[in-house]
Amino acid sequence: MPYPVAHVMFFVFCICAIAVYTTLVALLRRDISSRNIVQILLLLFVGAFFALYPDIPAVYNILVNGTMEHSWVGPIPTHSLFFSSSAILFGTFIGYMLYREFGKALYMGIFAVSASLAHLLLDDLAGGSINYFYPISNRAISVFSYMDAGVARVDFIRYLLASYALVFFLFVVMMIALFALDHLGFEFRYRSEK
Repeated sequence: MPYPVAHVMFFVFCICAIAVYTTLVALLRRDISSRNIVQILLLLFVGAFFALYPDIPAVYNILVNGTMEHSWVGPIPTHSLFFSSSAILFGTFIGYMLYREFGKALYMGIFAVSASLAHLLLDDLAGGSINYFYPISNRAISVFSYMDAGVARVDFIRYLLASYALVFFLFVVMMIALFALDHLGFEFRYRSEK
């Protein structure tokens, strides 16, 4: 499993690259206030926290049990779509504390879910098996391992489906982050050439 720094950097620089770009452009144009910078830093802090969200039980287990076990909270696997979807509740609560507006708070929750799902993607890329479909199935799978196996060792249809599933999952996580960022003040518009 990647180090925590890798999870945060993957989310900030790959999934939320557009937020970093628009912030840098605004800074270079001197078109941003200190209040906006604080809000952007808080947004990136929330994204970084939820990029580490599935590994939170590791802190508890280190302090209490002296182990590095971090994939389970009781019977629930933390590296699952089910556990990652709980990030919307905590993200919305944090968003409400920051903005005091339910609409923006909900988009902060959506942003938190995208960060948590990015964690699953990076762990899968690193060769970890993820319990994606818990509680429907307890079977741990790794979509990236199917792509890395090569066409000769696996069924061609299975290889194609894994490739499409992985790219689609990455696309969905990025679109969720962009959707939330768009409603949190990062406006994305197409400008035709003049």
